[in-house]
Amino acid sequence: MSEIINNSRKRKELLKHLILQLHSGEAPDMVRSRLIELLKSIPYGEVVEVEQELIMEGLPEEEVLQFCDIHTAVLDGHIDQTGAKFVPPGHPVDTFKKENQKLLELADEMEQLFGVAPYLKTNEVKDWLKKVHARFNSLMDVDKHYLRKEYLLFPFLEKQEITGPPKVMWGKHDETRALLKAALEAVTAEGEITPEEALTLTEMVFMPAVQAVADMVMKENEILLPMAMDKLSDEDWYHVYQQTMEFGYCLYDPQVEWQPEGIDVSEIEYGVKGQVKLSTGSFHMEEMEALFKTLPIDLTFVDKNDKVKFFSLGPDRVFTRNRAILGRDVRNCHPPSSVNIVDQILEDFKSGKESSAAFWINFHGKFIYIEYYALRGKDGEYLGTVEFTQDLTHLRSLQGEQRLLSYSTKKTT
Repeated sequence: MSEIINNSRKRKELLKHLILQLHSGEAPDMVRSRLIELLKSIPYGEVVEVEQELIMEGLPEEEVLQFCDIHTAVLDGHIDQTGAKFVPPGHPVDTFKKENQKLLELADEMEQLFGVAPYLKTNEVKDWLKKVHARFNSLMDVDKHYLRKEYLLFPFLEKQEITGPPKVMWGKHDETRALLKAALEAVTAEGEITPEEALTLTEMVFMPAVQAVADMVMKENEILLPMAMDKLSDEDWYHVYQQTMEFGYCLYDPQVEWQPEGIDVSEIEYGVKGQVKLSTGSFHMEEMEALFKTLPIDLTFVDKNDKVKFFSLGPDRVFTRNRAILGRDVRNCHPPSSVNIVDQILEDFKSGKESSAAFWINFHGKFIYIEYYALRGKDGEYLGTVEFTQDLTHLRSLQGEQRLLSYSTKKTT
C-alpha cells in the first residue's frame, strides 16, 4: 500500500483506473471509498496529468466531461495543496480566488432562498421570485470570470502543452452557461407561478445552475489555479493582468495593483502606449484619468451590445459604482422592477426614434438630474448610451450674477 502511495507513476495509474471505474458505473460507492482511503493526499498536478493522459490516449473529450463531475466530487477536499506557490495580492490568481469567494457567498444566499421554497404560500411566491431573479442577475457575472479563463489563461496553458484540462473546463463552462440561461428564462417567464411550480423550478432548474457554479469554484481553487501558478511565468501573468479589463471583474473589485518583481514591465506592456489620440487632440492616459475624476458629473457608458464598458469615478459620485459591473448587461445592473424602462430607452435609441431621456429625483436631500444620450457614429449608427448624473442642489440655489473672480470651495449640501 505504501509503495503505491509513495510512487507517483503507480499512484497515477491507480487514479486513472479508479476514474474509469467510476465512469463505467462499477459500484461507485465502493470506488469512492477506495479513492479516499488509498489516496488521502493526491497532488493536484497528478490529477491534471491523468486527465491529460486520458484524452491523449484517445478518450473523447465528451466522455471526459461526463465523468469530470464524478471524479471532482470524489476528490473534493482530498487534493494536496502542500507546496502550492504563494499568490501575491492583486495577482490574477488572487483576483480569480477572491471572485470565487464572492460566488460561493452568493451561492449560499441562494441556497437559503431555495430552502424556503417548500414552504411558500401563494401570496409569497411573487416576492420570492424577485429575490431569486436579483441574485441570478448577479450570478450571471460569472461569465466574465469564465471568459478571462478561456481567452487569457487557457492560451498560456496550451503553450505549455496542457490542452486537455482547458478543453474539459471550457466544456463545463458552456454547460454552466446553459443552466444559468435556463434559470434566468424561468424566473422571468410571464404569468403567475404556483408554490408547487416554484418548488419544481427550484429543484429542477435553479439548484442545478447554482451547484454548477459552486462545483467550478472547487475545480479552479484546488486544481486549475495551483497548476497555472506552477506553469506560467510572471511575464505570462502580467499579460493576463493587463488584458483583464477587456473582460471585467466578477462580483469583486480588486483594491491592489499588481506588478511582477524583477521584470521591466514597460517592455511587455499590452495595448496602446502613451497617448489616446482623438480627432480633435490627444491625452496622455494619466491626463484622461484625471479629467474623468475631476468632471462635476458622473458618466456611465453602455456599448451597442448593452454591456457596461466605462464609468467615471469622481470624489462625490451620486450613485456608487465599482469595477465588478464592467462587462455586465446593463439590465442586470437594475432591479427587476425598472428593467422595462431600461429596455424602452435602449429600444428607442437603437431604432433612432429618440436620442435622449431625462429624469430628476430627490435623493438623500439632494436634487439629482439624470440624462441618457444615444451615442451615434459618423453615419448615424448606434454606438451605445451614455448616462450623465449631476447633483444640481447647489446650482438651483444660485441667484443674480457672478462676474468677478471668485475661487469656489468644496460645497456641502
